[in-house]
Amino acid sequence: MKNLLLALFFFSGLTVTLSQTKVSGHVYDETGEPVAFANVLFKGTTEGTITNENGKFYLESENTWTELEISFLGYESIVINLIKKVNYDLKFTLKEEAEALDAVVIAAGKQSKKASENPAIAILKKIWERKRKNGLKQFNQYQYDKYEKVEFDLNTIDSALIKSRLFRGMEFVFNEVDTSRVTGKTYLPIFLNEAVSTVYGDNTLNKEKTDLRGNKNSGFSDNQVIIDFVGDLYSDFNVYDNYLKFFDKSFVSPLGKGGVQSYNYVLSDSAYVDDKWCYNIIYYPRRKNELTFKGDFWVNDSTYAIKEINLQASKSANINWVKEIYIEQEFEVLNDSLFLIKRDYMLSDFALNKKEKSRGVYGKRTTLYDNYVFDKPKDKEFYDQEVYSFDEDIYDRDDSFWEQNRFEALNKDEKGVYKMLDTLKTVKKFKRLYNIGSILASGYIEFPSINFDYGPIFSTVGFNDVEGFRLRAGGRTYFSRNDLWRLEGFLAYGFRDDKFKYGISGKWLIDKKSRFIISGGNRRDVEQIGASLTTSTDVLGRSLASSAVVGTGANDKLTTINLTVLSLELEPARNFIVRWSNNYRTLESASPTFSLDYNDPEATSGVASEIKQFETSLSLSYFPKRKMTGYGVERKTANDDFARLYAQISRGDRNWFKSDFDYTKLQFSYLQPWQVGGFGRLYTTLEVGKTFGDVPLGLLSVVPGNQTFFSIYNTFPQLDFYEFVTDTYSSMHIEHNFNGRIFSRIPFLKKYNLRAILGLRGVWGELSQDNINLSTTGNPVEFPLIAPSDKIYYEYSLGIGNIFKVLRIDFNFRGNYLDSPGARKFGITGSFGFSF
Repeated sequence: MKNLLLALFFFSGLTVTLSQTKVSGHVYDETGEPVAFANVLFKGTTEGTITNENGKFYLESENTWTELEISFLGYESIVINLIKKVNYDLKFTLKEEAEALDAVVIAAGKQSKKASENPAIAILKKIWERKRKNGLKQFNQYQYDKYEKVEFDLNTIDSALIKSRLFRGMEFVFNEVDTSRVTGKTYLPIFLNEAVSTVYGDNTLNKEKTDLRGNKNSGFSDNQVIIDFVGDLYSDFNVYDNYLKFFDKSFVSPLGKGGVQSYNYVLSDSAYVDDKWCYNIIYYPRRKNELTFKGDFWVNDSTYAIKEINLQASKSANINWVKEIYIEQEFEVLNDSLFLIKRDYMLSDFALNKKEKSRGVYGKRTTLYDNYVFDKPKDKEFYDQEVYSFDEDIYDRDDSFWEQNRFEALNKDEKGVYKMLDTLKTVKKFKRLYNIGSILASGYIEFPSINFDYGPIFSTVGFNDVEGFRLRAGGRTYFSRNDLWRLEGFLAYGFRDDKFKYGISGKWLIDKKSRFIISGGNRRDVEQIGASLTTSTDVLGRSLASSAVVGTGANDKLTTINLTVLSLELEPARNFIVRWSNNYRTLESASPTFSLDYNDPEATSGVASEIKQFETSLSLSYFPKRKMTGYGVERKTANDDFARLYAQISRGDRNWFKSDFDYTKLQFSYLQPWQVGGFGRLYTTLEVGKTFGDVPLGLLSVVPGNQTFFSIYNTFPQLDFYEFVTDTYSSMHIEHNFNGRIFSRIPFLKKYNLRAILGLRGVWGELSQDNINLSTTGNPVEFPLIAPSDKIYYEYSLGIGNIFKVLRIDFNFRGNYLDSPGARKFGITGSFGFSF
């Protein structure tokens, strides 16, 4: 996971925050048990927090306060004098309030879900009734200015870290550190990014447009990986929604209608907040290990609009690499009935584990909103997004621009982030460490002096039954993330077949607005051509199926390919791509135990072993809601929650370059991820295709088997390579990841944060007798060509994910065709990977 790898290598920088009052401690009852979710406030204010499950809290304010008030339903409130500005590790004991024991419900354990028994539920129902009358949804059109500030900090700074060899020669960064107002930990700021934009929206058209007017960061403007990492925190959300998505996970919202099943609610207090009478409601999870929050919110007594809310993910929540998620939102009262968000603060603590003393990286985002304008309609064309909208001036604004457009000034220490990185970038050791992090995150070794990247390094070593061990060296040109052209290539050698392979390709972005791209190249390599049903010609692509060191059987059905491609690509509308491609390829068996022979009356022996074929293709691709970063000939995908639709018509013509066959092939695929609320994520894939004309095995559609021990989506792990071959096919893959929903309810398993995964896949296909006859030559190593035409072939699987946070194991079962020779009825596959 590039985000995690990157976070672990953020390790230098400096700022100081001159907070005026800091206090931390524990709250206990008279028996010594911690009091969870108690209110802790600076007396006479709404600045406060609540204790966690262990009764611990940390509170900080930029103002100076002298008294702290701690309260909880069923207990006597206490007020403590703060003699110093900084007070750490204090201990407080709350006494039970004898007179109130019979009159109130103590907020411990399960609370009633009924409005008649729990006043907090009655208030929550009012919030549901009025939520569509609060905020921007009540206007036809809206417009506002937005300022975002994102900061990354290395946290848990201690003497061991300061004295470590890692920072030898860079000790100056530790001259001063600060303490988080949320967690109470020391930290070193290391990165700062600012953005100013204007947002336009039309609720009648259901369209929104963001006009970025300025962007500035502290020294990493050309590193695409870091920019993508910053973008991961730009996850806008609405607290009134039923689910809130963070880091690819859907958390149950405490204000959503499903909240009653996931949270306990307690009416804690009522008070004036900015001259509005509000109720204070505390909420906390009903069960551990689920994707829920704890916190409290203030809600107005007449409009039932949220005035303030804070959300803190429980440490037991089933999410990896993120120890803390803390969110604060404040809403501005524009008139008696209009509450609009004015400030949003989010802190994430990225760490290898969730232990209290573990070191990690804070990611903090502060978003401010101002200058609201309503009901000013704009033409529909105004919201049509341009495919290319890169403006270098936006990333090169001068200081005067930022002084005028920041909604709040940078403090002394935030300004220091810019200065500190300018200094650090001159330190050789910092450069080396930064480069190591960049290599692990991107997979390429950078040589900026010659504008060249070596890699990807993870493809250096491979293995298959034909080549044996395979070594590969490759690279690409790289001037900046917005390069208009790029060259890429590789050279590989197989020790068993004693042959060199190579590939070279080039791309050129001719027109920026329509993203008109010309690309081409040539590759001579060994490939598993039965690795997928729906295919597109990638001149440097190589099948994962031919790279397994260990498999369920011999992986010798490999093909030697010589492929030349020339393509034109156009993006006339955002995320809609039209591609016209021409390719000429020769195919022949790469192994003496595998045959691609076909009957050819023009051949001397009547049998040919090499296919020569020219093919032209027109393909349409559509990726709704896809977000991209960069504006060059190559861009990166910034999200993965979008559908992928692909359609292609290909024509093979014997009249071009002495090709061997005439045929027409139609293909269509549709992949859709579905976020099923708090029940996890569902992936569905549909593929259909048909080939018109008589073609040999090398040009048919092979149902993708999987003889490796790796779980590879869109393949059939209980099928061998070439077990089913078709000229007409339809295939469906369904996979659902419950994200801990099931295992979190099993007492002895929930502490392991395991995730249940269910899979179902099936394929039906036909193969004409003419095509069977064409590839039936009498070669001793050829095999019968069979299609799953009698009935739909299907498999199902039960998987366990998130084992040790990185391992997934699938138990795969073959559903039918059990009498086929060598049929594998059961198998186990697995995969490694980093995910939240």
